[in-house]
Amino acid sequence: MAKNFKALQAKMSREARARSEDKANQMIREMALDELRGALDLTQEHLAEILHVNQAAISKVERRSDMYISTLRKIIEAMGGQLDIRAILPEGIVRINQFEEVRRPARAKPAPRRGPG
Repeated sequence: MAKNFKALQAKMSREARARSEDKANQMIREMALDELRGALDLTQEHLAEILHVNQAAISKVERRSDMYISTLRKIIEAMGGQLDIRAILPEGIVRINQFEEVRRPARAKPAPRRGPG
């Protein structure tokens, strides 16, 4: 017989509820790509359509443990997010910006040359 979560939660001590909430929040902060896609109610097919690839390509990427940062950025942006790479060091957190796409401003066209005279 299934029990109502709220009824079970009401029986928990304050400390147990805090531990449970901490664990749930940790699980929300740490997800695999397929879990994140699912949490956002996106199907592989819909994500593939946004990225102009086939569904098999999304499936393949979701099973990988290693990929290009540019690939990961495209997927996260297609999900409506932004990729942020940080190093967590004993001295503090540093945002790594080396992998950001650099968009160079369009070059100004040179002025037309004037003929002699």
